[in-house]
Amino acid sequence: MSNCSEVAKPIDQIRAVITDFDGVHTDNSVLIGDDGSEFVRCSRADGMGIERLRNRGVYLLMLSREANKVVAARAAKLQMEVAHKVIDKLSFLDNWRKRHGLEWSQIAYIGDDINDLECMKACGLAAAPANAHPEIKQVATILLSRTGGDGAVRELSDLLINGKMLQSAT
Repeated sequence: MSNCSEVAKPIDQIRAVITDFDGVHTDNSVLIGDDGSEFVRCSRADGMGIERLRNRGVYLLMLSREANKVVAARAAKLQMEVAHKVIDKLSFLDNWRKRHGLEWSQIAYIGDDINDLECMKACGLAAAPANAHPEIKQVATILLSRTGGDGAVRELSDLLINGKMLQSAT
């Protein structure tokens, strides 16, 4: 694992960025209305980071276990492909990467909890927000200084862009 200012090992150039939703785009908190509707807090800085990646031709996928309207709404706003209610994330991601002609080494994954563990182990670059579960921090190649919902996605985006680790997906 490394801190956000260095990458622990050389990697192939990244052509895809996969994000979990809860705990990555959010602070892992949820407000529940009296009608059962859920509200979460997301960072606009993260949105700009996603836009910068998209503008460079990077494949983007939001991958979540939760079947929730807020996940789909945020992905639509960010113009990201979304897959939610995914129980076996690794199997789903394996099929997704094959459809896009990607090697595991060309994928960056940012996750925060143990349901992201296998995907993070498989991908070429694994990033963890500062508030990630300890097991996730152990497998991360980059430990970000920002927390989920407070700029972690933007920090990863900036590292990829400024570190010139991106390769256009097109």
